[in-house]
Amino acid sequence: MRELHSLGKYAAMLGEDGGAFNVPHYPTGVLLRVIASNGGGWDHVSVSLPNRCPNWREMEHIKRLFFKEDETAMQIHVPPEDHINCHPNCLHLWRPQDIEIPRPPAWMVAPQKQSS
Repeated sequence: MRELHSLGKYAAMLGEDGGAFNVPHYPTGVLLRVIASNGGGWDHVSVSLPNRCPNWREMEHIKRLFFKEDETAMQIHVPPEDHINCHPNCLHLWRPQDIEIPRPPAWMVAPQKQSS
């Protein structure tokens, strides 16, 4: 995760291990409410809007802003009995600090170009 103090121009409140941020997303014209923290072995960013969940482009914007270029972050879909919902229009990005998130091989994600 990036140093949160480097995102100070968006900060509404900034502490030692996290903060609250208001981040404009110009293509959609919304102000994304973000809470970020980096304690307990995890980097965590929650993103919310008052009337709907953030969309893919908005989440990607936040991912690029809060995480380093070479870091992978994920959304986690837990079993229903473990689901916790404190805000109906909020999505989360997570990154464990001590291990690299495994990813599927590229060929499983999209067809590969044939070399000529």
